[in-house]
Amino acid sequence: MGVSNDESQQLLNHQETLPTTTVDTTKVSKKLSILPFIFLIYFEVSGGAYGAEAAVGAAGPFCAILGFLVFPFLWSIPEALITAELATAFPGNGGYIIWAHQAFGPFWSSLMGSWKFVSGVINLASCSVLCIDYIKRIFPLFSSGAPRYIAIPFLASMLSLVNYTGLVVVGYTAIALGVITLLPFILLALISIPQIDPSRWLSLSQNPSRWLSLSQDRVQTNWSLFFNTLFWNLNFWDNVSALAGEIDQPQKTFPKALFSAGMLTVLAYLVPLLAATGAIPLEQEKWVNGYFADAAKIIAGQWLMIFLEIGAVLSTIGFYEAQLTSCAYQVLGMSDIGFLPRCFSVRSKWFNTPWVGIVVSTSITIAVSYMNFENLVSSVNFLYSLGMLLEFASFLWLRRKLPTIKRPFKVPMELPGLVIMCLIPCGFLVYIMSVANGTVLLVSTTVTVLTVFWYFVMNNFCKSKMWTEFNYGAKLADEGLQ
Repeated sequence: MGVSNDESQQLLNHQETLPTTTVDTTKVSKKLSILPFIFLIYFEVSGGAYGAEAAVGAAGPFCAILGFLVFPFLWSIPEALITAELATAFPGNGGYIIWAHQAFGPFWSSLMGSWKFVSGVINLASCSVLCIDYIKRIFPLFSSGAPRYIAIPFLASMLSLVNYTGLVVVGYTAIALGVITLLPFILLALISIPQIDPSRWLSLSQNPSRWLSLSQDRVQTNWSLFFNTLFWNLNFWDNVSALAGEIDQPQKTFPKALFSAGMLTVLAYLVPLLAATGAIPLEQEKWVNGYFADAAKIIAGQWLMIFLEIGAVLSTIGFYEAQLTSCAYQVLGMSDIGFLPRCFSVRSKWFNTPWVGIVVSTSITIAVSYMNFENLVSSVNFLYSLGMLLEFASFLWLRRKLPTIKRPFKVPMELPGLVIMCLIPCGFLVYIMSVANGTVLLVSTTVTVLTVFWYFVMNNFCKSKMWTEFNYGAKLADEGLQ
Protein backbone atom coordinates (compact mmCIF):
# COMPACT_ATOMS: atom_id res chain seq x y z
CA MET A 1 0.00 0.00 0.00
CA GLY A 2 1.49 3.34 -1.02
CA VAL A 3 1.60 6.62 0.84
CA SER A 4 1.63 10.17 -0.46
CA ASN A 5 4.32 12.70 0.43
CA ASP A 6 1.88 14.72 2.58
CA GLU A 7 0.71 11.61 4.42
CA SER A 8 4.30 10.51 4.98
CA GLN A 9 5.20 13.89 6.47
CA GLN A 10 2.11 13.76 8.70
CA LEU A 11 3.13 10.30 9.83
CA LEU A 12 6.63 11.51 10.63
CA ASN A 13 5.30 14.49 12.56
CA HIS A 14 3.05 12.17 14.55
CA GLN A 15 5.95 9.87 15.37
CA GLU A 16 8.05 12.78 16.58
CA THR A 17 5.37 13.76 19.09
CA LEU A 18 4.90 10.31 20.58
CA PRO A 19 5.48 10.09 24.33
CA THR A 20 8.94 8.68 25.05
CA THR A 21 8.49 7.89 28.72
CA THR A 22 6.05 6.25 31.02
CA VAL A 23 6.52 9.03 33.58
CA ASP A 24 5.44 12.66 33.37
CA THR A 25 5.77 13.60 29.70
CA THR A 26 5.44 17.31 30.46
CA LYS A 27 8.98 17.25 31.81
CA VAL A 28 11.26 18.91 29.26
CA SER A 29 14.82 17.59 29.13
CA LYS A 30 17.65 19.90 28.23
CA LYS A 31 18.75 19.55 24.61
CA LEU A 32 22.36 18.92 23.66
CA SER A 33 24.18 21.86 22.02
CA ILE A 34 26.68 21.67 19.16
CA LEU A 35 30.04 21.55 21.01
CA PRO A 36 29.34 18.50 23.21
CA PHE A 37 27.62 16.93 20.21
CA ILE A 38 30.80 17.32 18.15
CA PHE A 39 32.81 15.47 20.80
CA LEU A 40 30.18 12.76 21.12
CA ILE A 41 30.49 12.15 17.37
CA TYR A 42 34.28 12.24 17.69
CA PHE A 43 34.21 9.53 20.36
CA GLU A 44 31.60 7.49 18.48
CA VAL A 45 33.94 7.31 15.49
CA SER A 46 37.43 7.66 16.89
CA GLY A 47 38.44 8.98 20.30
CA GLY A 48 42.00 9.44 19.10
CA ALA A 49 44.65 7.34 17.39
CA TYR A 50 44.45 4.61 20.04
CA GLY A 51 43.73 1.37 18.21
CA ALA A 52 45.17 2.52 14.86
CA GLU A 53 48.54 0.87 15.50
CA ALA A 54 47.42 -2.41 13.89
CA ALA A 55 47.19 -0.68 10.48
CA VAL A 56 50.97 -0.11 10.55
CA GLY A 57 51.58 -3.63 11.81
CA ALA A 58 49.43 -5.09 9.04
CA ALA A 59 50.66 -3.15 5.99
CA GLY A 60 53.46 -0.76 6.98
CA PRO A 61 53.64 3.03 7.47
CA PHE A 62 52.97 4.08 3.87
CA CYS A 63 49.70 2.14 3.55
CA ALA A 64 48.60 3.15 7.06
CA ILE A 65 49.14 6.86 6.42
CA LEU A 66 47.60 6.65 2.96
CA GLY A 67 44.67 4.67 4.33
CA PHE A 68 43.80 7.20 7.03
CA LEU A 69 44.18 10.00 4.48
CA VAL A 70 42.14 8.50 1.63
CA PHE A 71 39.61 6.27 3.39
CA PRO A 72 37.69 9.19 4.94
CA PHE A 73 36.95 10.49 1.41
CA LEU A 74 35.83 7.07 0.17
CA TRP A 75 33.85 6.04 3.22
CA SER A 76 33.50 8.57 6.04
CA ILE A 77 32.39 11.58 3.99
CA PRO A 78 29.64 9.70 2.06
CA GLU A 79 28.38 8.17 5.32
CA ALA A 80 28.42 11.55 7.07
CA LEU A 81 26.61 13.26 4.17
CA ILE A 82 23.89 10.63 4.16
CA THR A 83 23.55 10.91 7.94
CA ALA A 84 23.24 14.69 7.72
CA GLU A 85 20.51 14.54 5.06
CA LEU A 86 18.39 11.81 6.61
CA ALA A 87 18.80 12.92 10.24
CA THR A 88 17.61 16.43 9.35
CA ALA A 89 14.76 15.15 7.17
CA PHE A 90 13.59 12.62 9.79
CA PRO A 91 14.68 14.05 13.17
CA GLY A 92 13.67 11.58 15.85
CA ASN A 93 15.14 9.01 18.22
CA GLY A 94 15.76 5.83 16.26
CA GLY A 95 17.68 7.39 13.36
CA TYR A 96 18.42 4.81 10.67
CA ILE A 97 15.54 2.62 11.91
CA ILE A 98 13.11 5.39 10.94
CA TRP A 99 14.88 5.80 7.59
CA ALA A 100 14.57 2.10 6.73
CA HIS A 101 10.97 2.12 7.94
CA GLN A 102 10.07 5.07 5.72
CA ALA A 103 11.84 3.45 2.75
CA PHE A 104 10.94 -0.24 2.95
CA GLY A 105 8.55 -0.78 5.86
CA PRO A 106 8.68 -2.36 9.33
CA PHE A 107 10.29 -5.73 8.49
CA TRP A 108 13.44 -4.19 7.05
CA SER A 109 13.60 -1.53 9.74
CA SER A 110 13.53 -4.28 12.38
CA LEU A 111 16.50 -5.94 10.68
CA MET A 112 18.26 -2.57 10.54
CA GLY A 113 17.62 -2.04 14.24
CA SER A 114 18.96 -5.45 15.23
CA TRP A 115 22.07 -5.32 13.04
CA LYS A 116 23.02 -1.84 14.19
CA PHE A 117 22.14 -2.40 17.84
CA VAL A 118 24.07 -5.67 18.18
CA SER A 119 27.06 -4.20 16.33
CA GLY A 120 26.92 -1.30 18.78
CA VAL A 121 26.87 -3.41 21.94
CA ILE A 122 29.63 -5.69 20.61
CA ASN A 123 31.60 -2.53 19.91
CA LEU A 124 31.04 -1.58 23.55
CA ALA A 125 32.51 -4.94 24.54
CA SER A 126 35.59 -4.36 22.38
CA CYS A 127 35.93 -0.99 24.06
CA SER A 128 35.93 -2.56 27.54
CA VAL A 129 38.55 -5.09 26.45
CA LEU A 130 40.72 -2.37 24.87
CA CYS A 131 40.51 -0.28 28.04
CA ILE A 132 41.66 -3.21 30.22
CA ASP A 133 44.47 -3.90 27.71
CA TYR A 134 45.79 -0.39 28.31
CA ILE A 135 45.32 -0.60 32.09
CA LYS A 136 47.32 -3.85 32.24
CA ARG A 137 50.33 -2.01 30.83
CA ILE A 138 50.37 0.01 34.06
CA PHE A 139 48.99 -2.74 36.32
CA PRO A 140 50.09 -6.17 34.96
CA LEU A 141 47.71 -7.79 37.47
CA PHE A 142 44.93 -7.41 34.88
CA SER A 143 46.77 -9.29 32.13
CA SER A 144 44.97 -12.59 32.71
CA GLY A 145 43.09 -14.75 35.15
CA ALA A 146 40.39 -13.80 37.63
CA PRO A 147 41.40 -10.10 37.96
CA ARG A 148 40.89 -9.59 34.21
CA TYR A 149 37.59 -11.50 34.11
CA ILE A 150 36.27 -9.45 37.02
CA ALA A 151 37.61 -6.11 35.79
CA ILE A 152 35.85 -6.17 32.40
CA PRO A 153 32.23 -6.41 33.68
CA PHE A 154 33.00 -4.13 36.63
CA LEU A 155 34.35 -1.43 34.30
CA ALA A 156 31.34 -1.74 31.97
CA SER A 157 28.92 -1.42 34.88
CA MET A 158 30.62 1.64 36.37
CA LEU A 159 30.76 3.45 33.03
CA SER A 160 27.10 2.71 32.44
CA LEU A 161 26.24 4.50 35.68
CA VAL A 162 27.83 7.66 34.27
CA ASN A 163 25.57 7.38 31.23
CA TYR A 164 22.55 7.14 33.50
CA THR A 165 23.16 10.69 34.79
CA GLY A 166 22.04 12.25 31.50
CA LEU A 167 22.98 13.13 27.94
CA VAL A 168 24.14 16.65 28.79
CA VAL A 169 26.49 15.32 31.48
CA VAL A 170 27.86 12.74 29.04
CA GLY A 171 28.28 15.45 26.35
CA TYR A 172 30.31 17.81 28.51
CA THR A 173 32.29 14.89 29.91
CA ALA A 174 33.16 14.05 26.30
CA ILE A 175 34.57 17.56 25.81
CA ALA A 176 36.84 17.23 28.84
CA LEU A 177 37.95 13.72 27.87
CA GLY A 178 38.56 14.84 24.28
CA VAL A 179 40.89 17.66 25.30
CA ILE A 180 42.82 15.48 27.77
CA THR A 181 43.23 12.54 25.36
CA LEU A 182 44.38 14.72 22.47
CA LEU A 183 47.05 16.49 24.52
CA PRO A 184 49.60 13.61 24.73
CA PHE A 185 49.48 13.16 20.94
CA ILE A 186 50.01 16.88 20.44
CA LEU A 187 53.07 16.70 22.71
CA LEU A 188 54.27 13.57 20.88
CA ALA A 189 54.02 15.35 17.54
CA LEU A 190 55.85 18.47 18.74
CA ILE A 191 58.69 16.58 20.46
CA SER A 192 59.16 14.22 17.50
CA ILE A 193 59.71 16.97 14.91
CA PRO A 194 63.55 17.08 15.19
CA GLN A 195 63.72 13.26 14.95
CA ILE A 196 61.47 12.76 11.92
CA ASP A 197 62.95 11.16 8.80
CA PRO A 198 60.31 11.53 6.03
CA SER A 199 61.75 8.56 4.11
CA ARG A 200 60.39 6.27 6.84
CA TRP A 201 56.87 7.20 5.78
CA LEU A 202 57.46 5.52 2.40
CA SER A 203 57.99 2.01 3.77
CA LEU A 204 55.22 -0.29 2.63
CA SER A 205 56.25 -3.10 4.97
CA GLN A 206 59.26 -5.01 6.22
CA ASN A 207 59.28 -7.07 3.05
CA PRO A 208 62.12 -6.77 0.50
CA SER A 209 59.90 -7.88 -2.37
CA ARG A 210 57.88 -4.64 -2.13
CA TRP A 211 59.00 -1.37 -3.67
CA LEU A 212 59.82 1.54 -1.34
CA SER A 213 60.57 -0.92 1.47
CA LEU A 214 63.58 0.11 3.60
CA SER A 215 63.95 -3.04 5.70
CA GLN A 216 65.23 -6.51 4.89
CA ASP A 217 63.12 -8.32 7.54
CA ARG A 218 60.23 -10.14 5.96
CA VAL A 219 56.78 -9.39 7.39
CA GLN A 220 53.74 -10.64 5.51
CA THR A 221 51.11 -8.01 4.73
CA ASN A 222 47.75 -8.74 6.35
CA TRP A 223 45.18 -6.93 4.20
CA SER A 224 42.21 -8.31 6.11
CA LEU A 225 43.52 -6.86 9.38
CA PHE A 226 44.49 -3.61 7.64
CA PHE A 227 41.05 -2.92 6.15
CA ASN A 228 39.20 -4.08 9.25
CA THR A 229 41.32 -1.67 11.31
CA LEU A 230 40.58 1.23 8.97
CA PHE A 231 36.88 0.40 8.91
CA TRP A 232 36.63 0.00 12.69
CA ASN A 233 38.44 3.29 13.32
CA LEU A 234 36.48 5.37 10.79
CA ASN A 235 32.88 4.18 10.88
CA PHE A 236 29.78 4.72 13.07
CA TRP A 237 29.12 8.25 11.80
CA ASP A 238 25.42 7.46 11.59
CA ASN A 239 25.10 6.19 15.17
CA VAL A 240 24.46 9.70 16.45
CA SER A 241 21.28 9.81 14.37
CA ALA A 242 19.67 7.81 17.20
CA LEU A 243 20.00 10.98 19.30
CA ALA A 244 18.30 13.32 16.82
CA GLY A 245 15.36 13.86 19.15
CA GLU A 246 17.70 15.01 21.94
CA ILE A 247 19.72 17.56 19.92
CA ASP A 248 19.07 21.30 19.95
CA GLN A 249 17.95 22.39 16.44
CA PRO A 250 19.02 19.12 14.74
CA GLN A 251 18.40 20.48 11.21
CA LYS A 252 21.15 23.07 11.73
CA THR A 253 23.33 21.23 14.24
CA PHE A 254 23.86 17.89 12.43
CA PRO A 255 25.68 19.13 9.29
CA LYS A 256 27.96 21.50 11.25
CA ALA A 257 28.75 18.93 13.93
CA LEU A 258 29.48 16.12 11.46
CA PHE A 259 31.84 18.33 9.43
CA SER A 260 33.71 19.55 12.52
CA ALA A 261 33.99 16.06 14.00
CA GLY A 262 35.22 14.75 10.64
CA MET A 263 38.10 17.23 10.49
CA LEU A 264 39.03 16.52 14.10
CA THR A 265 38.97 12.76 13.54
CA VAL A 266 41.22 12.76 10.46
CA LEU A 267 43.81 14.99 12.17
CA ALA A 268 43.66 12.90 15.33
CA TYR A 269 44.80 9.86 13.32
CA LEU A 270 47.23 11.37 10.82
CA VAL A 271 49.30 13.56 13.14
CA PRO A 272 50.31 10.77 15.59
CA LEU A 273 50.94 8.31 12.76
CA LEU A 274 53.21 10.75 10.93
CA ALA A 275 55.04 11.58 14.16
CA ALA A 276 55.62 8.03 15.42
CA THR A 277 56.41 6.33 12.10
CA GLY A 278 58.69 9.17 11.03
CA ALA A 279 60.63 9.51 14.28
CA ILE A 280 61.57 5.88 15.03
CA PRO A 281 62.88 2.99 12.89
CA LEU A 282 60.23 0.55 11.74
CA GLU A 283 59.79 -2.62 13.79
CA GLN A 284 56.56 -3.69 12.21
CA GLU A 285 55.80 -6.69 14.39
CA LYS A 286 55.62 -4.39 17.44
CA TRP A 287 52.86 -2.22 15.97
CA VAL A 288 49.90 -3.68 17.84
CA ASN A 289 47.28 -2.07 20.09
CA GLY A 290 49.09 0.03 22.68
CA TYR A 291 52.31 0.58 20.73
CA PHE A 292 51.85 4.35 20.64
CA ALA A 293 52.77 4.33 24.33
CA ASP A 294 56.05 2.51 23.56
CA ALA A 295 56.73 4.96 20.74
CA ALA A 296 56.15 7.85 23.14
CA LYS A 297 58.71 6.38 25.55
CA ILE A 298 61.30 6.07 22.76
CA ILE A 299 60.67 9.61 21.49
CA ALA A 300 60.20 11.55 24.73
CA GLY A 301 60.67 9.29 27.72
CA GLN A 302 58.75 7.46 30.42
CA TRP A 303 56.62 10.46 31.40
CA LEU A 304 54.96 10.76 27.98
CA MET A 305 54.38 7.01 27.83
CA ILE A 306 52.46 7.16 31.13
CA PHE A 307 50.56 10.25 29.98
CA LEU A 308 49.59 8.53 26.74
CA GLU A 309 48.49 5.35 28.54
CA ILE A 310 46.30 7.44 30.84
CA GLY A 311 44.92 9.16 27.73
CA ALA A 312 44.21 5.77 26.18
CA VAL A 313 42.15 4.69 29.17
CA LEU A 314 40.24 7.99 29.17
CA SER A 315 39.69 7.71 25.40
CA THR A 316 38.11 4.29 25.70
CA ILE A 317 35.91 5.65 28.49
CA GLY A 318 34.74 8.47 26.19
CA PHE A 319 34.23 5.98 23.38
CA TYR A 320 32.19 3.73 25.67
CA GLU A 321 29.98 6.57 26.91
CA ALA A 322 29.25 7.85 23.40
CA GLN A 323 28.51 4.38 22.01
CA LEU A 324 26.32 3.42 24.97
CA THR A 325 24.35 6.65 24.56
CA SER A 326 23.51 5.75 20.96
CA CYS A 327 22.61 2.16 21.85
CA ALA A 328 20.33 3.22 24.72
CA TYR A 329 18.51 5.85 22.66
CA GLN A 330 18.19 3.40 19.79
CA VAL A 331 16.33 1.01 22.13
CA LEU A 332 14.17 3.97 23.17
CA GLY A 333 13.47 4.88 19.54
CA MET A 334 12.61 1.28 18.61
CA SER A 335 10.10 1.23 21.45
CA ASP A 336 8.68 4.66 20.55
CA ILE A 337 7.74 3.49 17.05
CA GLY A 338 6.49 0.09 18.18
CA PHE A 339 9.28 -2.35 17.30
CA LEU A 340 9.81 -3.17 20.97
CA PRO A 341 7.23 -3.24 23.80
CA ARG A 342 6.44 0.03 25.54
CA CYS A 343 8.37 -0.98 28.67
CA PHE A 344 11.63 -0.42 26.73
CA SER A 345 10.87 3.30 26.46
CA VAL A 346 10.83 3.93 30.22
CA ARG A 347 12.97 6.89 31.29
CA SER A 348 14.52 7.72 34.64
CA LYS A 349 12.40 9.90 36.92
CA TRP A 350 15.52 11.77 38.07
CA PHE A 351 17.61 12.21 34.90
CA ASN A 352 15.08 11.52 32.10
CA THR A 353 17.52 9.02 30.60
CA PRO A 354 16.39 5.73 28.95
CA TRP A 355 17.56 3.53 31.80
CA VAL A 356 16.01 0.34 30.40
CA GLY A 357 17.99 0.83 27.18
CA ILE A 358 21.15 1.38 29.24
CA VAL A 359 20.59 -1.80 31.27
CA VAL A 360 19.83 -3.92 28.18
CA SER A 361 22.86 -2.59 26.29
CA THR A 362 25.21 -3.07 29.25
CA SER A 363 23.99 -6.61 29.93
CA ILE A 364 24.62 -7.77 26.36
CA THR A 365 27.98 -5.97 26.35
CA ILE A 366 29.14 -7.89 29.42
CA ALA A 367 27.88 -11.18 27.96
CA VAL A 368 29.94 -10.89 24.74
CA SER A 369 33.01 -9.17 26.23
CA TYR A 370 34.89 -12.46 26.62
CA MET A 371 35.07 -13.08 22.90
CA ASN A 372 38.44 -12.83 21.18
CA PHE A 373 39.20 -9.15 20.45
CA GLU A 374 39.74 -9.72 16.71
CA ASN A 375 36.43 -11.61 16.50
CA LEU A 376 34.73 -8.77 18.36
CA VAL A 377 35.98 -6.21 15.83
CA SER A 378 35.17 -8.44 12.85
CA SER A 379 31.64 -9.13 14.17
CA VAL A 380 31.08 -5.41 14.66
CA ASN A 381 32.22 -4.72 11.12
CA PHE A 382 30.13 -7.52 9.54
CA LEU A 383 26.86 -6.58 11.27
CA TYR A 384 27.50 -2.91 10.68
CA SER A 385 28.16 -3.64 7.00
CA LEU A 386 24.78 -5.37 6.68
CA GLY A 387 23.12 -2.34 8.25
CA MET A 388 25.03 0.12 6.07
CA LEU A 389 24.08 -1.68 2.84
CA LEU A 390 20.44 -1.34 3.90
CA GLU A 391 21.05 2.28 4.90
CA PHE A 392 22.53 3.19 1.50
CA ALA A 393 19.56 1.49 -0.19
CA SER A 394 17.14 3.40 2.07
CA PHE A 395 18.84 6.69 1.27
CA LEU A 396 18.64 6.15 -2.49
CA TRP A 397 15.06 4.84 -2.39
CA LEU A 398 13.83 7.74 -0.25
CA ARG A 399 15.25 10.18 -2.80
CA ARG A 400 13.10 8.42 -5.40
CA LYS A 401 10.08 7.69 -3.21
CA LEU A 402 9.82 11.06 -1.42
CA PRO A 403 11.53 13.56 -3.74
CA THR A 404 9.66 16.61 -2.41
CA ILE A 405 9.87 15.96 1.33
CA LYS A 406 11.55 18.80 3.22
CA ARG A 407 15.29 18.21 3.58
CA PRO A 408 16.97 21.01 5.60
CA PHE A 409 20.33 19.58 4.45
CA LYS A 410 20.51 17.88 1.08
CA VAL A 411 23.49 16.19 -0.57
CA PRO A 412 24.00 18.36 -3.68
CA MET A 413 23.64 15.56 -6.25
CA GLU A 414 20.88 14.03 -8.32
CA LEU A 415 20.04 10.33 -8.07
CA PRO A 416 22.61 9.05 -10.65
CA GLY A 417 25.42 10.89 -8.85
CA LEU A 418 24.24 9.55 -5.50
CA VAL A 419 24.31 6.01 -6.84
CA ILE A 420 27.94 6.47 -7.91
CA MET A 421 28.78 8.03 -4.52
CA CYS A 422 27.40 4.95 -2.77
CA LEU A 423 29.00 2.33 -5.04
CA ILE A 424 32.56 2.58 -3.65
CA PRO A 425 31.51 2.31 0.01
CA CYS A 426 29.20 -0.58 -0.87
CA GLY A 427 32.06 -2.40 -2.61
CA PHE A 428 34.18 -1.98 0.48
CA LEU A 429 31.36 -3.30 2.68
CA VAL A 430 31.10 -6.42 0.54
CA TYR A 431 34.86 -6.95 0.86
CA ILE A 432 34.73 -6.60 4.66
CA MET A 433 31.97 -9.21 4.77
CA SER A 434 33.80 -11.59 2.41
CA VAL A 435 36.85 -11.94 4.69
CA ALA A 436 34.78 -12.81 7.80
CA ASN A 437 35.63 -16.05 9.62
CA GLY A 438 33.27 -18.77 10.83
CA THR A 439 32.70 -17.24 14.27
CA VAL A 440 31.67 -13.91 12.76
CA LEU A 441 29.30 -15.61 10.30
CA LEU A 442 27.74 -17.61 13.13
CA VAL A 443 27.17 -14.50 15.25
CA SER A 444 25.68 -12.55 12.33
CA THR A 445 23.45 -15.40 11.17
CA THR A 446 22.16 -15.94 14.71
CA VAL A 447 21.29 -12.25 15.10
CA THR A 448 19.46 -12.20 11.76
CA VAL A 449 17.47 -15.40 12.39
CA LEU A 450 16.44 -14.26 15.88
CA THR A 451 15.36 -10.88 14.48
CA VAL A 452 13.12 -12.49 11.83
CA PHE A 453 11.67 -14.81 14.48
CA TRP A 454 10.98 -11.91 16.85
CA TYR A 455 9.38 -9.84 14.10
CA PHE A 456 6.79 -12.50 13.28
CA VAL A 457 6.15 -13.36 16.94
CA MET A 458 5.70 -9.67 17.73
CA ASN A 459 3.21 -9.06 14.90
CA ASN A 460 1.31 -12.36 14.98
CA PHE A 461 1.06 -12.80 18.73
CA CYS A 462 2.32 -9.91 20.90
CA LYS A 463 0.41 -7.20 19.03
CA SER A 464 -2.57 -9.07 17.62
CA LYS A 465 -3.31 -10.88 20.89
CA MET A 466 -2.27 -7.86 22.97
CA TRP A 467 0.12 -9.88 25.15
CA THR A 468 2.00 -6.68 25.99
CA GLU A 469 1.62 -2.96 25.36
CA PHE A 470 3.18 -1.20 22.39
CA ASN A 471 3.31 2.48 21.60
CA TYR A 472 0.57 3.79 19.26
CA GLY A 473 3.01 4.81 16.54
CA ALA A 474 3.59 1.22 15.47
CA LYS A 475 0.08 0.65 14.13
CA LEU A 476 0.00 3.96 12.28
CA ALA A 477 3.43 3.32 10.77
CA ASP A 478 2.58 -0.21 9.71
CA GLU A 479 -0.67 0.83 8.03
CA GLY A 480 0.90 3.79 6.24
CA LEU A 481 4.07 2.23 4.91
CA GLN A 482 3.42 -1.42 4.21
